Amino acid sequence: MEFSAQFWLLLAVLALIAELFTISFFFMFLAVGAAVTALLTWLGITPGAAGQFLSFSLVSLVSMGFFRRYAVRLFKKGDKRSEYRDFEGHRATVIETIPHNGEGRIQYRGTLWIAVSEDNSPIAEGTPVVVKRMDGIKAVVAPVPQD
Repeated sequence: MEFSAQFWLLLAVLALIAELFTISFFFMFLAVGAAVTALLTWLGITPGAAGQFLSFSLVSLVSMGFFRRYAVRLFKKGDKRSEYRDFEGHRATVIETIPHNGEGRIQYRGTLWIAVSEDNSPIAEGTPVVVKRMDGIKAVVAPVPQD
């Protein structure tokens, strides 16, 4: 049984569509393998199913082995911790008391943020705080030092 070049091209398109939904950089290399196999089949280089599957497998695995880490690094969305790095060192006000080892809320730049205490100690409502860092979308805060 031999597959046509159109079959491999369709498989490449479906793999690219799957990549758009997963963003895993796995299906992209299957798409490359299928596209190269479509080209080789169209050129008559891989006439049988065994040659086509071998071509598909080798090209997919080799391209993944050599290029996946570069693709991930190139398209990486960025470290979420650095997304809010500009918040560090800014002052905010506790709007909802932050309990011992718990979460409260602060108001910063007109928005309410989930906040935790840097040293896990309670911080009362109305206390001015400094944002020490962001942990995802949670602000890690400490009370403003008294002069």
